[in-house]
Amino acid sequence: MHTTQVTVLRREQDPLAPDDETERGGYVLAEADGGRPDVVLVATGRGDEVHVALTAREILQQEGTATRVVSMPDVAWFRAQPAEYRDTVLPPGVRARVSVEAGAALGWYAMLGAARESVGLGPAGAGAAYESLRRHAGLTPERVAAAARSSLQRAAAAPCSGVSNPP
Repeated sequence: MHTTQVTVLRREQDPLAPDDETERGGYVLAEADGGRPDVVLVATGRGDEVHVALTAREILQQEGTATRVVSMPDVAWFRAQPAEYRDTVLPPGVRARVSVEAGAALGWYAMLGAARESVGLGPAGAGAAYESLRRHAGLTPERVAAAARSSLQRAAAAPCSGVSNPP
């Protein structure tokens, strides 16, 4: 008899996340000071990218940039939510958006819009300690904050009515 076996390896630790919120695929983890964000950082998992995004938020908030952090552990579940919910998490009027991904920074273009920036490790298969890979690839709070500044500049330079959150 033949059986199929799968081994799943992760480089990062899981932070504490509210499981009831993860059922929607994505949720506001940290709100911008004042409630209306200038930029949204989308942490695409439940691991170290969340911590990186939260620390980048602290940097940006200290600079006076209202920054929301969204945790999005499951894009498909998020896209299945009603448009009204998706728009409360990723407001269409906020065009400056950055994805923070411990894997390849691909597949986020439709949700991030034209002023998007993506910060990620790149393709799988690199062999080294996670912290070493993260620093080498630039998955740091400083790099995410720089990407947010770039996204803000791009959003300001290109007139547009907003970003739609496709299903």
